[in-house]
Amino acid sequence: MFRILVFLFVIGVVALGLGILIEQPGSLSLTWFGYHVDTSPLVGLGAVALGAILLWSVIRFVLNLPSLVSFTARARKRARGHEALARGIVAAGVGDVRKARKASLDAKKLVPHEPLTLLLEAQAAQLGGDRAGAERAFRAMTERPETKLLGLRGLHAESLRQGDHDRAHQIALEAQNIAPLAWSGQALLDRYTAQNDWEAARLCVSQNLRAKVIEPEAANRQKAVLDTAQAMECEMMEPERAIKLLRAAVKKAPDLVPATALLARLLSRRGDFRAASKLIEAAYAKAPHPDLARAYVDMRQGDSSTERLARAKTLAKFAPNDPESAMMIAAAALGARDFVRAREAMAPLIASGERPTARMCLIMAELEEREHNAQGLVREWLSRGSRAPRDAVWVADGHWSKQWAPVSPLTGKLDAYRWMQPKEALTGPVEEPPPAYEPPALEAEPAPEVLPPAETPPATVSEPEPVQETAAAEPARTAARKTFSSQPVIFPLPTPPDDPGPKKQEAETRLY
Repeated sequence: MFRILVFLFVIGVVALGLGILIEQPGSLSLTWFGYHVDTSPLVGLGAVALGAILLWSVIRFVLNLPSLVSFTARARKRARGHEALARGIVAAGVGDVRKARKASLDAKKLVPHEPLTLLLEAQAAQLGGDRAGAERAFRAMTERPETKLLGLRGLHAESLRQGDHDRAHQIALEAQNIAPLAWSGQALLDRYTAQNDWEAARLCVSQNLRAKVIEPEAANRQKAVLDTAQAMECEMMEPERAIKLLRAAVKKAPDLVPATALLARLLSRRGDFRAASKLIEAAYAKAPHPDLARAYVDMRQGDSSTERLARAKTLAKFAPNDPESAMMIAAAALGARDFVRAREAMAPLIASGERPTARMCLIMAELEEREHNAQGLVREWLSRGSRAPRDAVWVADGHWSKQWAPVSPLTGKLDAYRWMQPKEALTGPVEEPPPAYEPPALEAEPAPEVLPPAETPPATVSEPEPVQETAAAEPARTAARKTFSSQPVIFPLPTPPDDPGPKKQEAETRLY
């Protein structure tokens, strides 16, 4: 508003001055090169001002002509340099080493002070395998304020490629102190977690969150995993501190199953069974997990098998349609020797038309062995389990484990484990379950046919007396019955031939 008033005031002053000049009487005469001009003073002053402006423009153009020529040459050179940079970046992107190097040399001649020139030089050196040249280019970038972070990132990548993790950590720390970035924050976090330095990792997460490098949800998840890692280390020596850390972890990440299961175990160890039960029931309703089921069923150390089965049935009500609930009830029923309940729990899983997992097959094999001792069905279920799909496990970077860990054992990355079912390379058809156990039926054995010798008279043939078979002869008898032979079976005489030698000697010894 003030500027508008000043502008209106200036316009008014100029208009007033022009009005005064126009109202003043007088004339201006000019005779030059045979020309005579008569005009008013105002017009004359305007003509003089216009001429002065034109004259100054011409003089200024003449004086600036060398600069204009130099500027044009520099503009052409800069345009050629940018064209070389564009060619080099495209060549480096497609992997053409020769064109990338040629374009890098052209760019260094035309635009040596351009930041992209050093970047193209580093990329061409990396593409050609010249690690020393790439490191020189990245080190030159660190000497310029506008490319220092870019150079530090390149040096960090080269240090990791060479296996110098200590130097890479120092470079990432320097970059993080200048300006927290995604790559430097992640590098420091991976370093601290690989060394189990949970406090330093927590500070790094907080710094990344303040710099808005990561989202608040991701930061809360990482802090929850760090709290769980600290609680796992101090659960035996400092259980109260572990409980405090786990409560914070569950609050930040309610879906973190290991934190919930560990917190429930510590609470039950302290005697707070009600809080532990409610905690597991709320988590199991959202994500049924065997760790939660195990912590719930084994909550009381002195419970009998029947009480454990009752607890399994209670927890199964929160996820009745999940296969984990059925397997939990079946395992508890086997411990209580309630084979009918175990078979009822496993029946929908086996007859669902899908391939049962290895754990389901193991439960069925144990059920057949405990209930009927049917070794044939046990072997059949075990054989089927060896070909069955794997059950869900904790997987991180291609490494699977039955136990959760806060970091990956291969890369040291935080929160790398995911609960998932390993994928199968090949899948077979759905197999029919083995038949139910049936007790063997006792059948009458036909009497063996005894043929007399060919040249022996019938009168001399004595009828064999029945011989009582022992338990050791039963497998041999069964195998002989299953073996088919076209020759007639001739049983030997039941009475052994007389052999008074050893017995006679034994009798003589006793007499003496």
